[in-house]
Amino acid sequence: MRSMKFPRKTSTTSVTPGVSTKQAGDDAEDKAIAHLTDHGLKLVTRNYRTPGRGGGEIDLIMREPGGTLVFVEVRQRSSRAYGGAAASVSPTKQRRIIFAARHYLMRLVRQPPCRFDVVSVESERIEWLRAAFDAS
Repeated sequence: MRSMKFPRKTSTTSVTPGVSTKQAGDDAEDKAIAHLTDHGLKLVTRNYRTPGRGGGEIDLIMREPGGTLVFVEVRQRSSRAYGGAAASVSPTKQRRIIFAARHYLMRLVRQPPCRFDVVSVESERIEWLRAAFDAS
């Protein structure tokens, strides 16, 4: 029996031809970190993942000077077409982020006040949406 060859899906983004989606995502996260730290937040961890399948991932966990823990979803899009980057955080994605945040919080002795933000990176424009969604 002959094995069939299928073309591989290449992982590139329309933002910069030839750049992988992983690299584009990392670049967007770097921009988000710079923006948030310029506004006084401190990076706690990056790319926190829950173990096992079906879990979630949090792009950035930041802390405000007052102690609030901020779970940040970074979204990148080349344009505002179809609602832009912030609109792409679906209810399913929100549930996965909340699941991962609860997993992260279980490791802490004291649970600080928390918030879920979205940082939208569209071209060179950065928009920070505080309290973009909640865990209820």
